[in-house]
Amino acid sequence: MISKSPSLAVHKLLLYSLLFLQTYYSLATSANSSTAKNFIECVSINSELSVPVVTTLFTPNTSSFTSVLGSTPTNLRFLEPSVPKPQFIFTPLHDSHVQAAVICSKQLGFHFRVRSGGHDYEGVSYVSEIETPFILIDLINLRLVHVDIENNSAWVQAGATIGELYYKISQKSKVHGFPAGICPSVGIGGHITGGGYGAMLRKYGLAADNVLDARLVDVNGRILDREMMGKDLFWAIRGGGGGSFGIILWWKIKLVPVPETVTFFRIVNSSTNEKTLKISYNALFLGDSIRLLKVLGDGFPELGLEKKDCMEMSWVESVLYVDGYPKGTPVQSLLQAKNRFRTYFKAKSDFVSVPIPEKALEGLWTRMLKEENPAMVWTPLGGMMSRISESKIPYPHRKGILFMSQYLTTWADGDKDPERHIDWIREVYEYMTPYVSNSPRQAYVNYRDLDLGINKNNMCFDWPITDHWGIRYYNEDNFKRLCLFQSQPLTEQVSTIAEEIFRSDAVGGHRPDGSLL
Repeated sequence: MISKSPSLAVHKLLLYSLLFLQTYYSLATSANSSTAKNFIECVSINSELSVPVVTTLFTPNTSSFTSVLGSTPTNLRFLEPSVPKPQFIFTPLHDSHVQAAVICSKQLGFHFRVRSGGHDYEGVSYVSEIETPFILIDLINLRLVHVDIENNSAWVQAGATIGELYYKISQKSKVHGFPAGICPSVGIGGHITGGGYGAMLRKYGLAADNVLDARLVDVNGRILDREMMGKDLFWAIRGGGGGSFGIILWWKIKLVPVPETVTFFRIVNSSTNEKTLKISYNALFLGDSIRLLKVLGDGFPELGLEKKDCMEMSWVESVLYVDGYPKGTPVQSLLQAKNRFRTYFKAKSDFVSVPIPEKALEGLWTRMLKEENPAMVWTPLGGMMSRISESKIPYPHRKGILFMSQYLTTWADGDKDPERHIDWIREVYEYMTPYVSNSPRQAYVNYRDLDLGINKNNMCFDWPITDHWGIRYYNEDNFKRLCLFQSQPLTEQVSTIAEEIFRSDAVGGHRPDGSLL
């Protein structure tokens, strides 16, 4: 029942005002930061809901700032003391808080970064080298998931993890899934903005190929859905890189059918030299082991797969198993999935369209054995990936690609010469030049590599170009479309993020997040 008397409403208003003044005063006296005070005052004025300062804003002189900043990042290189830190971190609790943050950043002249998961390889969702000072908008509190099995769809907030999404789907159905990544702690917001591949990509394509709608905040602080944003912006956000075209609030995704029983296998072969080179073959099969053994026995007998190598389970159980959890781990663990790959690292990516000669592989193995903690991951494409046009979304690596190659090297905290590891991976990358895609040499934007270039002063392109970083990530036609769309004048119909507050150190602002990532 709604009271017609104004006294209750007035009483609540006064109470909220007193609470706001109390927390505002606390912020003012403890943080002594005019930047933070001005921002939170502006956000409170422009939000539908009041902003509880104590739980949403963290300044460097508060005890929780360091823990919040370091709570999700994968690459610990970008938490080092020498790396620029945000003036403060804002963790919105509601869509309107994000709207207000954009409006207020524009009014107050703040640069900002947006983070939804932290799996950003180069840290550009929470670090800015070329635009300082800056603030961080962390979407960690925006993680609702609404699953609609009847319509084979779900709405998921950008701050939710892939694991949370998978769990919520599994609680509604044993025969529905979503073709996204294999790491449960990745933030869904940025994962999709770069394309987002996973164990079911050969069957259903990328996560971005299975997006039905979205809600985002544009440069003017408006919330737009697919119809309101128009076809060009909806095209751009599905693979065009996080942080370039707006702040994703929600994705509406298409659920895909999965059998009640799937099969996972892992076969490991090792050499026995002075150092061991371990090769692991891993795969998820959408069916039981009997059918899998027949398929691989006919098509790939060299692998020597046997019944003992096969693990049958449900699709949601396979998510945990693929990520390294023991079989039988409760699926509820997906709700608390931790980032299992938090370390210091450098990574690069390639796409391969012709088989690599055996002699070249021998040279690669030799170089791998020279590094302390190297890794290389080959992800086969083909299947549905070959049947989707490279212009359907900005992600272009489709027909003719055999597999994607990712190179990694990691090192421990306190390593006296971390640059030697980065030098090593650059040498390996140079060695592989003749054996990977060329004109351009392609790269995966969710494995962002700032060695390829950065987007200084928002200069998207200068034509003609042959090996620009944007061409590597998107191909020439897709990159040109992204650039032309991003640089067109703002109109009432389409509002692109071409203004300074959304610029990034590279196209997008995130990793296998990310994230807005």
